[in-house]
Amino acid sequence: MNRLVVMKFGGTSVEDAAAIRRTAEIVAGRVRKGLQPIVVVSAMAKVTDLLLSAAATAARGDRASALAILERLRIRHHDTATQLAIQPCDAGDPMAFAKRDPELVASHAWMDAEFDSLEEILRGLAAVGELTPRISDMVVSYGERISSRMITEAFVHCGLSAVHVDARQCIVTDAEHGKAIPQDAAIEQRLKMHVAPLVADGQVPVMGGFIGATEQGVTTTLGRGGSDFTAALVGGGIDAGAIEIWTDVNGIMTADPRVCPDALRVKTISFEEAAELAYFGAKVLHPATILPAVRKNIAVWVLNSRNPANSGTRITALAARCRSPFKSIAVKKRLTIMDIVASRMLLSHGYLHAIFEVFDRHKCPVDMVSTSEVSISLSLDSNEKLPAIAADLSKLADVKYEGRKALVCMVGENIRGQNGIAARVFQSIRHVNLRMISQGASEINMSFMVEEDDADEAVRSLHAEFFQDPDPEIFDRESTAAQS
Repeated sequence: MNRLVVMKFGGTSVEDAAAIRRTAEIVAGRVRKGLQPIVVVSAMAKVTDLLLSAAATAARGDRASALAILERLRIRHHDTATQLAIQPCDAGDPMAFAKRDPELVASHAWMDAEFDSLEEILRGLAAVGELTPRISDMVVSYGERISSRMITEAFVHCGLSAVHVDARQCIVTDAEHGKAIPQDAAIEQRLKMHVAPLVADGQVPVMGGFIGATEQGVTTTLGRGGSDFTAALVGGGIDAGAIEIWTDVNGIMTADPRVCPDALRVKTISFEEAAELAYFGAKVLHPATILPAVRKNIAVWVLNSRNPANSGTRITALAARCRSPFKSIAVKKRLTIMDIVASRMLLSHGYLHAIFEVFDRHKCPVDMVSTSEVSISLSLDSNEKLPAIAADLSKLADVKYEGRKALVCMVGENIRGQNGIAARVFQSIRHVNLRMISQGASEINMSFMVEEDDADEAVRSLHAEFFQDPDPEIFDRESTAAQS
C-alpha cells in the first residue's frame, strides 16, 4: 500500500492561529493512521490580494499607502505566531510558553527579515514606477514563503516532526511570470533530492504552494489557484498514493450552495468530469490540478478542514455508474461574447486560422465557439486586452462585443446517448434568454450563455429539474449548513 499522501491546505484552512491548529491536528491524524504526509500550504487568507494591492499602489508612486498595507500584514503574521506560541497544542503544560519564548523571538526575527526585504522591493517600485510581471511574482511569493515557514514551526510545537522546504527548490518552471509552466522532469528530480529523503526519515515536509522558480533560481508563480497545482505536481512527481485538497467546503457540490441552498455533496466523480467543472467555474478545484494526477492515476480527494470527519469528494479515473444524467452545474461569470462577421470571408482558406491567431497572440483563451455561414461568436474572459483584440480582428472582419455574460455548464458522464436531455434542459429554463448553446464539443457537458444577472436563476431551475431524485450512491443529502 502506498502511504504517501500530499495534503494541500488553502488560505481559509490557515487563515489564523485556530485554523492552523486544526490543520496540525488533521496532519497528525494522518500520521497516527500510518500515512506519510507531504504538506502544501497557501498564504493566509486574503494575503495574496493584499500583496498585489501593495505592489500596484507602490508602482503608482503611493509609497506610504503601500508600506501601510505591508505593516498590517507584518502585524497579522506576528500576532498569529504569538497566538500559536501562547496557546500551543499541548497547552496543559504551564511551562510551555516560557520554554518557547526564545523560539517566538527567533520566529519574529526571521519574519521581520522577510518583511524588511519586501519593504525594500516596494520602496524600489515606488521609485521606479513600473510593476513588471517578474517583480509581481517576487512580491506575491512572500505570502507562501512566510506562511509555510510559520506553519512548519506550529506543526513542530504540536509534536509533529515537520521540516520546511522552500518550494522554489522543487517546483521548476519556465520564465512565463504570472502563469509559469512547470517542468515535470526537473520537478521529479528535485523532489527526489529535497523531499524524498525527508519522507524516508519519517519527517513531514511543509512547502508553500503557488510558487516556483526557473532553473536559474528566479521566482515565478503558477497563477491564481496554483497551490492546488503544486500539490498535484508534488503528488505526481513523488508517486503519492493520494492527493488531498483541503478547503472550507465538504467537497464538490451539485451547485454552489450560496445559489442553491439544497445543493448536494457529490461523493465520487471522474477526473474528466471534475476537470470540466473546474474549468467552467467550480472554484473548489484548480483545473490544472487534475492533469498530473490523471497521468499517474492518483486519486484526488476534496475535503473540508472545518469538518474533517466528512468524507468529501473522491475524484477517480473512471466515473461510477449513476442514474442521474448530471453530476454538477458550474457557472463562469464575467464573460464577454464577441461577434465576428465577414460575409465573404468565412469559408475562405485560412480565415479561421487568422482569427484564432489573434487570440493566440494576445494569450486570450476562448471558452465557447459558435459559427454560422457569415459569422463567428465566441465567449471569452472579460479583460483589459479586449479592445486590442477587437482592433486586430477588425482588420479581418466587423467586430462587436458585449460584456456581463455568464456561461452555465452542466457536467455528467450520463449525458452520452440519452434521448430528451436537451429538451428537459431548455424546458426548465424557458423563462431565461439564451445567447449561445454548445453540445457535442464535449460528450460530458452541455453549456449555454446567458446574461450574468440571469445565471443564478438558471442554475436554480436546472437544479430543481435534475436533482429531485438523486442517486444515493453518488450524492449525499447532507445539510449544506454543515459546511460553514
